[in-house]
Amino acid sequence: MAERSTSAVDVADNSGDEPLTAKADQSTSDGVAQDRERERETDSEEAQGSGGTESPGKASPPELHSGHKLARRYRLEECVTRLDGFSSWRAVDEKLRRAVGVHLLPADHPRARSVLAAARSSALLGDPRFVQVLDAVEENDLVYVVHEWLPDATELTALLASGPLEVHEAYQMVSQVSQAMAAAHREGLAHLRLTPGAVLRTSSGQWRIRGLAVNAALRGISSDIPQRTDTEAIGALLYASLTQRWPYESDAYGLSGLPKGVGLIAPDQVRAGVHRGLSELAMRALANDGATASRHESPCTTPEELVKAISEMPRIRPPEPAFTAPPEYQRTSYQQGTYGRQGPPGATQPVAAPPPPLHSRTGKALKWAVSALLIAALGLGSWQLADALMDRGNKSDDTKQTHTTDGNDKNGDQTKPVRPIKIQQAQEYVAEGSAQAAGDVAKTFDGDSNTYWRTKKYNAGPKLAPYKPGVGIVYDLGSAQALSGASIGLRYAGDHTTVHLYAADSLAPSTSVDGLKEIGTATTTGTTMKVKASKSVKTQYVLLWITDVPNAPSDGYSSAGYKQAVTDVKFTG
Repeated sequence: MAERSTSAVDVADNSGDEPLTAKADQSTSDGVAQDRERERETDSEEAQGSGGTESPGKASPPELHSGHKLARRYRLEECVTRLDGFSSWRAVDEKLRRAVGVHLLPADHPRARSVLAAARSSALLGDPRFVQVLDAVEENDLVYVVHEWLPDATELTALLASGPLEVHEAYQMVSQVSQAMAAAHREGLAHLRLTPGAVLRTSSGQWRIRGLAVNAALRGISSDIPQRTDTEAIGALLYASLTQRWPYESDAYGLSGLPKGVGLIAPDQVRAGVHRGLSELAMRALANDGATASRHESPCTTPEELVKAISEMPRIRPPEPAFTAPPEYQRTSYQQGTYGRQGPPGATQPVAAPPPPLHSRTGKALKWAVSALLIAALGLGSWQLADALMDRGNKSDDTKQTHTTDGNDKNGDQTKPVRPIKIQQAQEYVAEGSAQAAGDVAKTFDGDSNTYWRTKKYNAGPKLAPYKPGVGIVYDLGSAQALSGASIGLRYAGDHTTVHLYAADSLAPSTSVDGLKEIGTATTTGTTMKVKASKSVKTQYVLLWITDVPNAPSDGYSSAGYKQAVTDVKFTG
């Protein structure tokens, strides 16, 4: 089961199910402690999908098996978890030929209604920083929730098994998770079960969160103070990432707890070399009763406050890549003039003596002869050079008034050729609110002008503010590239469209747009746009940021209003 939980993207955690506020239940009084205790008892009976005995009165899990199909589309492959009346499966979407995850529970399960509501609310968010809910259906006495499956993602639990995270990784994790949860709470959604198993790092280095609202609904977890609960959970994740210890006395999620009787101590007191700023940040998120690591810093009680605290910290940059010094140059015997005359091993080869100086009468005569020849050659060469320069000057005077240079002159300035840069992948960037069309970003570089990514329709414009500061997509160029410009195909003309290009540090930038370095900007009233780099910038990730959109007519997707769609994006170096 260990390998399964590493590759799964939205399954129920069963190991180390210690509540995040095990030590802080008295101080937070959020009314969740009893639910978590009941949940822990249930998990201990049915850990790792072993299928324990259901207690009387609980709904029985659906009797399903590998190979069973849901909606004639989703084929169940492997049961990952069976717990508390529901089960989680790895499945295959035969229509789209991709792996998915499925949660299953009987329609008469006491939490079936709340699970459906939570799944549908999570799906409406559309934020790519969360594992997406793809379907939520009630059919044939079953309720099932279909979600993304990311085989290349590794959960934080597995990462911490080998040791604490490197400081830049921990900084990226807490930054991206805090920003994502702040966006979710602005839309009225909470997680309430933000454990190390719910946080995933993809192969591209992006951090994603699984089980938003759904995991809590599956277990019947609720809270009167959801923002405070999720903030404390983020603090626990950061604490564990810095120390490889769980910040409470009980062991959980494969991590050892703190020594009993010591209480909550700062991470830099648990482990040497912990970053001071991140240590204080973890304490501000954990100690919501005000007992922070610094008397001068107030506690963070919401993800939004945590995001603000992170932005006020000095940015932690990634470590410099280590280069191995080349081996010392070794001289060979051939270079030493002893080729073919190798001596015994370890013997020192004699060095040939330099030729004797020319002290004889013949030697002196030879030196004078060579000197005379050199002086004569220099004089002749100087005379010929001066004559050639004077002749060229006369010719240039005669032709100066009649000779012109066009763009095809080989002697003119040579235009540096541009080369196309292949886009490897892309992801929608959501600064505020919900996404525009997160599932369509790949259509902007698929080579088909008939497919596109579109924005939503807005009632005023062309400037998107104050509805949104902007909308856009982050492109991954595969490696750091020197960008010279971009060409962008648009669907709608009229009014004007304004696009900015920024250099980003990842597919999910760790700072706001204001903190990114601008590459170039352009405005057009047509359906094509050329953006030229105003300065030389080398980057792997490029944010295409739209701040103004035209007034476009109604179509099959939306009514008339201010909107835009992007068809073909190409970068050149």
